[in-house]
Amino acid sequence: MKRHSVLAVVVLVVLLSAGAMAQSGPKPAAEASTGFTSYVEFDGSANSEGQIYELTTSVGYDFTPHFGVDAGVPIYFVRPSSSTGATSTNGLGNPSVDVHVRYALPIVNFGSVLTGFAPVGDSKKGLSTGRGTFDWTNHFDHSFSDLKPFVNVGIANTIVSTRLFVRPYTTLGFNTHFEGGATYDVWKFFSVGASGYDILPSGQQTVFSQVAHGASGQHGRIFESGQQTTGSADIAKDDGFSTWVDANPWRGVDLTLGFTRSMHYELNSVSFALGFNLKQLYGKHVQ
Repeated sequence: MKRHSVLAVVVLVVLLSAGAMAQSGPKPAAEASTGFTSYVEFDGSANSEGQIYELTTSVGYDFTPHFGVDAGVPIYFVRPSSSTGATSTNGLGNPSVDVHVRYALPIVNFGSVLTGFAPVGDSKKGLSTGRGTFDWTNHFDHSFSDLKPFVNVGIANTIVSTRLFVRPYTTLGFNTHFEGGATYDVWKFFSVGASGYDILPSGQQTVFSQVAHGASGQHGRIFESGQQTTGSADIAKDDGFSTWVDANPWRGVDLTLGFTRSMHYELNSVSFALGFNLKQLYGKHVQ
């Protein structure tokens, strides 16, 4: 697909936003619900390597207010920087299925998500590892008035992109990942946040690049030098920090604008995310 494919996605997002305008008021606090769920999210990150966009559509079912499952399919649009000479590409990523639990406890709110990824994407494009992968992430937070500190701790055999950093590569190899930070509700539907993260791989790692252009891979950017590289844990490690602004101007609409600094790669990324909860936008909320 050509550049007009990305434009088509933007048009889709605008149309969804137009429907969301009919909803009044800011997004309410999380409510206990059961039944079917559906979510569409369009993310993107831009840095010196280029721009990578990700459109993910997911559907799920919450059996109880505490337990549910989801399945999602991502589509990627990779636009490397013109200065690198790398080729633009589009393609299907790895479909995923997750099982999640969540509990609001007096001392701490807890959530846990176990996600499995099917090796459907093209590993030669860096959209898959060619192997089944998983990620298990546990989330803890507690609100102190408008301030909410949080911690995420997980294990995986791949490095998963986030809405604040759509990575220009994917990996195969065991890792432990950590994130700690806080969000602060500024006014009505606006909040700000900041966090630091650390990814600690162990054992043999393989990096599959989406933007390889034969460079020397300065600052540990092994994904610049080759499309597929196998080596020690050092080739996949990363650490850094993120800051962001969230807005929920209408029920079922989530907007994020953020900045991520990878200290290991000395790479600055600006990211956005547009999310649409289709159940809240067009369906009836099931108590």
